[in-house]
Amino acid sequence: MNLTTNSDGPVTVVTVTDSRIDAAVAVDFKEAFRDALDGSGEGPVVLDLSAVDFLDSSGLGAVVAARKLLGEGRPLELAGLSVAVAKVMQLTRMDRVFRIHDSLADAQSAHRPPAA
Repeated sequence: MNLTTNSDGPVTVVTVTDSRIDAAVAVDFKEAFRDALDGSGEGPVVLDLSAVDFLDSSGLGAVVAARKLLGEGRPLELAGLSVAVAKVMQLTRMDRVFRIHDSLADAQSAHRPPAA
């Protein structure tokens, strides 16, 4: 599982570069997510899923586990969901659990201070 991480102000962005998060890679995703955030700070985390076009129940469980890994004080937000991934989130009502942004740019803008 390939993830990239970068910081954008108070936000840590974790980008999934693989096209699937499914049973075959769910454990690898959780480990890669934990490793990517090792010592990354305390602000919100945006999981950029724009490259992901398939998410099964195991993959969904891995995303939920990533949220739990961060703890209560550090939110996990999702960005760039494909139509198929958005459908999974809606059907499982996870769209009510996660803050979801249409794109990574929208997520980053949501965390920038207003212009003075």
